[in-house]
Amino acid sequence: MKKRIDFTETVLRDAHQSLMATRMKYSDFEGALDLIDRAGYSSVECWGGATFDSCIRFLNEDPWERIRNIKASLKNTKTQMLLRGQNLLGYKNYPDDVVEKFIELSIKNGVDIVRIFDALNDLRNLETSIAATKKYGAEAQVALCYTISDVHTVEYYTKLACDVEEMGADSIAIKDMAGILRPYEAYELVRNIRKKTNIPLAIHSHSTTGLGTTTLVKAIEAGVDIVDTAISPFAGGTSHPPTETMHMIVEEKGYYSPLKIDVLEELAQYFQQVKDKYIQDGTLPVKMLTEDPKGLIYQVPGGMLSNLYNQLTALKQIDKFNEVLAEVPRVRKELGYPPLVTPMSQMVGTQSAFNIIMGQRYKMVPNEIKDYLRGNYGKSPVEIDETFRRSIIGDDVVITDRPANHLEPKLDFYRNEASGLARSEEDVLTYALFPEVAKTFLANKYGV
Repeated sequence: MKKRIDFTETVLRDAHQSLMATRMKYSDFEGALDLIDRAGYSSVECWGGATFDSCIRFLNEDPWERIRNIKASLKNTKTQMLLRGQNLLGYKNYPDDVVEKFIELSIKNGVDIVRIFDALNDLRNLETSIAATKKYGAEAQVALCYTISDVHTVEYYTKLACDVEEMGADSIAIKDMAGILRPYEAYELVRNIRKKTNIPLAIHSHSTTGLGTTTLVKAIEAGVDIVDTAISPFAGGTSHPPTETMHMIVEEKGYYSPLKIDVLEELAQYFQQVKDKYIQDGTLPVKMLTEDPKGLIYQVPGGMLSNLYNQLTALKQIDKFNEVLAEVPRVRKELGYPPLVTPMSQMVGTQSAFNIIMGQRYKMVPNEIKDYLRGNYGKSPVEIDETFRRSIIGDDVVITDRPANHLEPKLDFYRNEASGLARSEEDVLTYALFPEVAKTFLANKYGV
C-alpha cells in the first residue's frame, strides 16, 4: 500500500498573514469554502495566529463568527488554528484560567486541531494548552519552532519531540517560520524524530529563502506524514510552497495524495482573482512575492517581513528596510537566540527598527523586551549576558520558574470589566486578549 501524504492548506491563515499582514476578509474567501472542502485536504488552517487581532483591529469582523461560519461550510475537512501556548493569540502570557476558557470556546466554536507552540520552545508554557485541548476534545498538535544557533541542533529538536509526545501531544509539527530549514537538515531531523516518536509528524516551512519546496520533498522522503502548503496564487515568496506542485511531486514519488487536482485548479482560479484585487489596492506588496536567500542570514519569517515592511512604510522609513533586517540577527543574539516567531519576532523586529531609526542601539526599549529579560516569557534558549540584561532592566527581579505561576486567575476580572460591552463569553475573551481594541470593536458591534 502506498504511503499517504496529507495536506494542510494555509491560504485562510498563514499564507495571507505572510504575504499581506493578515488582511484577507471573510467575504473574499467565503465563496471558496466549498471548493476547499471538496479538494481532499486533511485540514485547513483558518484561525489563530494573527487572524483574531486582524479581524477586530482592521477588518471589523467578529473572529468567533468567522470560525463558526468556516466550520459550518467544511463537512469533510478539519479546521485548524495556531495557538501561542500561554500567549494564546496575544503578545503576553495569560493566566491559566483565561488560557483554558479560550481553548474551550475555540473548540466549541469549531476548531478541530489546535497547533500549539511556544516562541522559546519552553515546554512549561505548553502544559495548560495541551491539557485544555485534550480536555475539550480537539487534537493537540505541538509545534517545535525551528531556528539556527549552537544549541538548536537535531539532537535538541529530537529530544523536544520526545518530550512533547510524553506530555500528551497527539501529533507534532516542525515549524520553520522563516524558511531556513535546509533540505538535508530537514531529512536528518525528520528521520531522527521518526525513529524516536510514534505520533503523526507534520512539516511547516516557507518559501521565503527559496528552499521551501525542496525542504518539504526531503522531509517526505524521511517519513513526514503531513505537509503545509498554500494554493498557488497565495504561494511562494514569504508564503508556502504551492499546493498543486507538492501534490504532483508526491504522486510522482509514488506516494498517495488525497488531493483532487481538478478542484485545486478551480480553487487557484478563485484565489487568483482575490490576489489580483489585493495587489491592485496595494494591500499585497509585490515585494512579498519574491524569494530572498538573504533570509538565511536574517532568519526573518514571512509574517514578520510583511509587518516590518508595512510599519516602515507607514513611518516613511522604508529606505531603512535593509538596515533593519541586518540589525535583526544582532538583536537576536543579544536576546539569547530566540526563534523568530510571534511574539518574539515582533519584539525583535520592533527593537531592531528602534535601534536603526533612533540612531542609537537600545535608546528606546519596549516593555515587552524588558519583560522578556525579566523571565516573564520563559527561558531563553541561550543564556543572556548579565551585563547586557542589567543595562536594560537594572536590578529588577528575574524569574526562573514557569512564568504563569506568577499570574493570578483573571477571568472574573475580565468579565466584570467588560460587563458593559460583552454579551457572551466569547466577547469576554476578545476583551481579555485585546482590551483597548475590543472596546471600540464591541461598541461598534452592538451599537453601544
